[in-house]
Formats: sequence, C-alpha cells, structure tokens
Amino acid sequence: MSELLHRLRLPLLFAGLGVLATISIFADRRALEAGGRDLSWWTGGLLEIARPAQRVISAPIDAVRGVWRDYLALLDVREENEALRLEIAELQEEAVALREALVASGNLEQVAEMRAQLEMPMAPAEVVGQDVSPWFRTVLLDRGRADGLRAGMPIVTEGGVVGLVTATTPHAARAMLILDRQSAVDGLVQRSRSRGIVRGTGEGGLVFEFTGPADQVQPGDLVITSGYGGAYPKGIRIGEIISVDSSAPDLVRRAALRPAASLDRLERVFALLWRSPTLELLAPDSPPSVGAPAQAQAGAAP
Repeated sequence: MSELLHRLRLPLLFAGLGVLATISIFADRRALEAGGRDLSWWTGGLLEIARPAQRVISAPIDAVRGVWRDYLALLDVREENEALRLEIAELQEEAVALREALVASGNLEQVAEMRAQLEMPMAPAEVVGQDVSPWFRTVLLDRGRADGLRAGMPIVTEGGVVGLVTATTPHAARAMLILDRQSAVDGLVQRSRSRGIVRGTGEGGLVFEFTGPADQVQPGDLVITSGYGGAYPKGIRIGEIISVDSSAPDLVRRAALRPAASLDRLERVFALLWRSPTLELLAPDSPPSVGAPAQAQAGAAP
C-alpha cells in the first residue's frame, strides 16, 4: 500500500491542488453572490489554503499563454518585416529606373544634337557581345541587314566615333572598334587643320600619326574625321590629344589620343545608314556574313 501511495504521490498532489483551486474559484463566486460579505470561517480557511495551489496551477498556464502571445506577436512582426522588405525592394527598383531615366534623358539631348549635326538617318543598336581577344577589338550588335545595316557603315555614339560595321546577318552585325590594330581612320586636328591617321593600339588606346611641325598638334587638340577615304562623314569627334612625341627622328610623328566615345563601356550605339560612293564602288556586292573575318577599316589616307 505504501509503495502504491509512493508511486501515486505526484498525481495525488496535483489532484489535491486542483481540488483546492476549484474550491477557491467557487469561494470567490459565493463571495460575489453574497454581495461582498465575509465568508464563513471554514470557507475562508479553504480559500486561504487553496490560494497557493491556485497560483501553482495558474503559473504554468499563464506562462504557456504568454509564450503563445509572444509567438503570435513574432508572426505579426515577421509578416510586417516581409512586407517592408518587399516595399524596400520595389523602392530600390524604382530608384534604379529613375536613375536610368535621368541618364537616358541626358543622352537623348546629346543624341538629338548629334542627329542635327550629321543630318543623316541612324539605326540604334544595343551591344550584346564583345570580343575579349587581345588581337581583335570587336563588338556584336543586335541589329542587322533587316534594319538597314551594311558592312562599311560607321558606328558612333553621342560621344564620337566607335568603329565600322564589318559583317552582318539579317538580325545581327559585327563592328570593329577604332581601338583595333587593323583600324585606320583619316583624322583632322580641328584647331590647326593638320591631317593624320588615327590608329588603334590594340590595347585600349589610340595613336595619331602625322607629318609636319610638332607644334601643329598640341595636347588638348580635338581630332575629328576628315571625310577623306569615304568611310566616315566629316566632322565626327574621334578623340583628344593627350601628349605629343616630338623627339621622333623620322618624318612621321605620333601623339597619344584619348577616344571621345566611352569605348570601354559601350551599351547603346548608332549605325549611320550611309555609305560613300567610294565604298559602293569598291564593294558593290552583298556584305559577308558575321562569321566572315573582319576587314581592315577604310578611311585611312593613302
């Protein structure tokens, strides 16, 4: 018997506490029904005994309720955080779109000025690929023969000369940049009217080769297309003279040139839908496909 009571001591203890708590609840109710009068001595005694038991039983229940309330509150906070994250992401996307619109609006003004200056039709194109070879500097465009592009047509940006179309397909084109080693563009110093050849170094730079006195070319001079050779219309910016090597013993002098167009971050370019009569006579047939090897740019002085 004692062993049975020993095993059942905890259940009996909780049962007793439950009974005392129940008595306490009923005692409170009787007190209310009695209009708040004092309870009898035996009811009051049971109530005094049951109070601690009620606290013991209520404590874990209150704790569980508190944890549940905190859990629900955390769920609400989590939902609010998710909503705030989505709102922040949307605001960031809007900010990026606004910045792009501001950049585009500035470019549109420059493009309008370029159109007014050149007075010839243009076809916009996106740069969708770039040759990373150290021997060739070419880009792939998302416009082709269906858009009016032909081999030999100049590619420009609002900054200046980019290069020439060298090959086309119906919906794509390859253009050789003026940075390419094969590129040679007939240029003109706007200040002194000194002519020369702008060649690509193949390493991201340009060199202006000219003859005559060194003082005809000075740092800060703007070099534009001369119009000779027929590859480019006259007057398009090629670049700015950075330095002049006046110590060269031979007749041909060289000057470093900074490209006018941002050739290292090309995104959108314009193909000038124009070919000179010279190129039409030299290449009257259909242009080669994009897979054909690029030809050296025309436009250099003989």
